[in-house]
Amino acid sequence: MHIQPIILFDGVCNFCNSSVNFVIKRDKQAVIKFAALQSATGQQLLQQYSLPVNKMQSFVFIENGITYTQSTAALKVCKYLKGLWPLCSGFIIVPKFIRDGLYNYIAKNRYKWFGQKNSCMIPSPDIKARFLL
Repeated sequence: MHIQPIILFDGVCNFCNSSVNFVIKRDKQAVIKFAALQSATGQQLLQQYSLPVNKMQSFVFIENGITYTQSTAALKVCKYLKGLWPLCSGFIIVPKFIRDGLYNYIAKNRYKWFGQKNSCMIPSPDIKARFLL
């Protein structure tokens, strides 16, 4: 079990990379760690938690040994962010099928709308320690 929460994200997705940068800027305590789904660490964590290793349609949030995906993962992350973002975690009361319906629509179109990279992002030296490689 990991002590710090971890976000597993699609490392070639521009939207996902922007989301990671969004979290980094707002997680001032630097609590959350990150790993690309495509990385060796990401693949190992997916296997460890019995999640599909080839499905890149959701980011995964691991907290206290429990995995969360899709909209639930996004809402769980909000409680770690500064400002009013923790209030968004209250949207957990919206039925999961509605939240995940919106999430899946965005996930399905993210490459078309935001583009993708040829390889996973390389973290800058100042945030490299937050990434599990």
